[in-house]
Amino acid sequence: MPDKELVKIIEQWVEWLKTQRNYSKHTIMSYLSDLNIFLKFFSEEKVSLSDLKKLEIHDFRKFFSMRAKENIGKSSIAREEAAIRNFFKWLDDNDILQNTSIFQLAVPKLPKTLPRAMDVHTTFDIIDYAQKNCSEPWLGVRDAAIFTLLYGCGLRISEALNLNTEDINSSDFLKIHGKGNKDRYVPLLPIIIERIEKYKKCCPYRLEAGKALFVGAKGERVKPRIIQRKLQKIRQELGLPENITPHALRHSFATHLLADGSDLRSIQELLGHASLSSTQRYTEVNLEKIIKEYQKAFPN
Repeated sequence: MPDKELVKIIEQWVEWLKTQRNYSKHTIMSYLSDLNIFLKFFSEEKVSLSDLKKLEIHDFRKFFSMRAKENIGKSSIAREEAAIRNFFKWLDDNDILQNTSIFQLAVPKLPKTLPRAMDVHTTFDIIDYAQKNCSEPWLGVRDAAIFTLLYGCGLRISEALNLNTEDINSSDFLKIHGKGNKDRYVPLLPIIIERIEKYKKCCPYRLEAGKALFVGAKGERVKPRIIQRKLQKIRQELGLPENITPHALRHSFATHLLADGSDLRSIQELLGHASLSSTQRYTEVNLEKIIKEYQKAFPN
């Protein structure tokens, strides 16, 4: 564990990640956890800056080898290495400590994965099925509105569930506070507004400004797990593959837009991707198949 001096330095690093790099709270907590695991590996007692300075390349290899033997996923190990690299680079950039050993390690290559997009018909089937077999009818209307919002605006599930009542108004655009504390605007299609208004009318709770737009059975803000479970249930009942998740609706939004002729830069802005390379993954999806599905759904 870090000694008092190192604790203060780590706090400064965390503040830099937050204010200068605009990392999300989730990413910062993950990075901090990764660093603590790394420090604990070398000593159950106090770890100091001088200890970090003495680390050699074989020490870093030993740590990551141990993590691999613990059956930690490749993506998790890659994130751990990114966190530790980030910390040591920050130490160097701020003239606190210089140790370039970790930078001599090869960056782990992860298997390339494509976005899990659904065809248009499956997307509509999920949204329609959300209103069936619910304990209370209004909950089904709520879920259909959420799924429509995820697909129609390409939102992350956290972005949709963090919306407050006043965020959906008479405007044709929706302001989203996304990852990295960055704001973006996405267009609100009439069907999205219609579904949300329908939900508002049948919701038994008073939806006040400054409070959650989407609430649960007890009037509390809906948690992501509730929507994930709902889609899991729909997936089982419709016989859909396991990769159909709420996030797949966001992927489908981007893939279908690309298939319909939208340019990558516009899709990047709508999704809130910091890098165009993240958006370029969608070009590798089988667009020909998606286009055929569009033609089936919307024949001339």
